[in-house]
Order: sequence, then C-alpha cells, then structure tokens
Amino acid sequence: MPVIVAALLVAQALAPAPAVRLAVDARALQPGELVVLTVTTSAPVASVRGRAFDRPLAPWRVDDTTWRALIGIDLDVAPGAYDVTVEAGPAAAPVRAARRLVVSAKQFPTRRLTVNPDFVNPPATVLARIEAEAKRISAIWQSSATSPLWTGAFMTPVPERANSAFGTRSIFNGQARSPHGGADFPSPEGTPVRAPNAGRVVLAGDLYYTGRTVAIDHGLGLVSLFAHLSAIDVVEGARVDSGQTVGRVGSTGRVTGAHLHWTVRAGGARIDPLSLVAVLGPDVDKAPGARSGDVPRQ
Repeated sequence: MPVIVAALLVAQALAPAPAVRLAVDARALQPGELVVLTVTTSAPVASVRGRAFDRPLAPWRVDDTTWRALIGIDLDVAPGAYDVTVEAGPAAAPVRAARRLVVSAKQFPTRRLTVNPDFVNPPATVLARIEAEAKRISAIWQSSATSPLWTGAFMTPVPERANSAFGTRSIFNGQARSPHGGADFPSPEGTPVRAPNAGRVVLAGDLYYTGRTVAIDHGLGLVSLFAHLSAIDVVEGARVDSGQTVGRVGSTGRVTGAHLHWTVRAGGARIDPLSLVAVLGPDVDKAPGARSGDVPRQ
C-alpha cells in the first residue's frame, strides 16, 4: 500500500497545472460600467480568487472548469490601463493569470436643480441622522451575500425609459454636489416598482435624502437601491423574487417631482444600472454564470 500511495503522489506532482484563460464582456470599458469576467481552466479547480481596481473579486463556479466574477468600474476611475489578476487552485500553489483593461474617458453632462434648501444645506438638527444613515448605506454596499441570490435576467424596475443619465454632475440651488449615482425614471406617482431580480431586502425605511427607500442584495457584491418611494411593500430580511413589487414610485426625499431613482453597486463600485441590464439583461444569456463572450480585443 505505501508503494501505491507513493506512486499516486508522484503522478499528482508530475501532472501539469491547469491552464487559465480570462475573457471579459462589457457594454464599454468606461467609468460606471459593469464587466463580466469569465475564468476558464483546462482542469477542475477547487477555488478561484481575483482582484481588480484594488478590490477583491467574488468569483462563483458555473461548472467544473468555468467561473465568473463581476467587476464594477467606479465612477471615479481615471482613464488608463488596469490589470485584473486571477489565482486558480490552492493558495499554496496557485495558477495565475492576468488581463489588462484599458478604461477610456467618459464625459458626463451637468444638471441644475432647485430643491428645498434644507436638502442642500441641512439644519444642524438632522446632521446626526444623515451621518448615521450614510454609515448604514456604506455598510450595506460592503456586506453582500457570498453566493448569487439572483436567477435569470436583470430587468428595469419600471416600464418607463430612464431620463436622467448616471454620472451627471449635479448642481442643487447653485451649489455643486455629488455626481448622480443612479438612473432616474419618470414614472407616475404610485407606479409599482418591481425587483429587477431576486435577492434579499437589506433596507426598507425612510431616509433623509432618499426618502422612502428599499435596497435589495442580489449577492456577490451586487446591490440595488430604490429611492423616493411613496410606499414600501416589503420588510427587511425578506427574500424577493424577480418582478415582485417592492414599493411604489413617489416624491419623498430630495426631489423635484415624482420619479424612481435606481442605484446599483457592484463590489462597492458605483455603476450605471443600465449597464447591468446591458450585460446581464433579457437580451443576453440569462443564468447567473451562463454569460459568455468577450469585449473586442484591445
């Protein structure tokens, strides 16, 4: 028996390490875009790890030799070349691969809005509330489920087309504020807001700036947030299905009128929700990990 075991160990030691191939798929390689990374190995591996834009990736297994991960190009990423690095197999002896992403510049428009002055320069009585809510939202971006909770394609939460572009530079009452971190939809008050895909409700409440707000964790760092609702139809901790009504369009919080604001974060990066629909939507392969393809070679 010891001879057989020794022979097996020698055979394993002599076996070639699995080759690793990386492919990326995206609407564009610009700030605010979502990238789907596909990792293909020539032999099964037990684990895959990776990094991009100084953030860890959260790969999930598709089949014995295919893994995928979502990469968000944050709104503030400067133009230039960035390496995506991947390790496959045991941490003690991984097989490494890298793919360079060349991010191009994107010009964002500017919008000027007039709102209640208390939403531009809040009174001292609400500053503690605003700080606490900001910390809570920040924690939500960083505490996503470690497996995909979604199934099938992502879809927009309302039938109307977005009318306010992601990344737009915002000037409220003549004062510059943070860029627009989502997409706005001019839906009438009371329109049902439907979950763009399955997940778990991680926030359902009334916040100072975003009014009645619902956030859904889709897993693997992918989180949707819906703001300015007139009503909330879910509770925190509940699991929701794709297409389930989670609230109603409204005009609560810092707004100029009724509309839906949809924010998406991918691994903490601010991305355009329409980019999510473009790469994981109804016009593409739908399973969480059934996505394949490649951005044109750079």
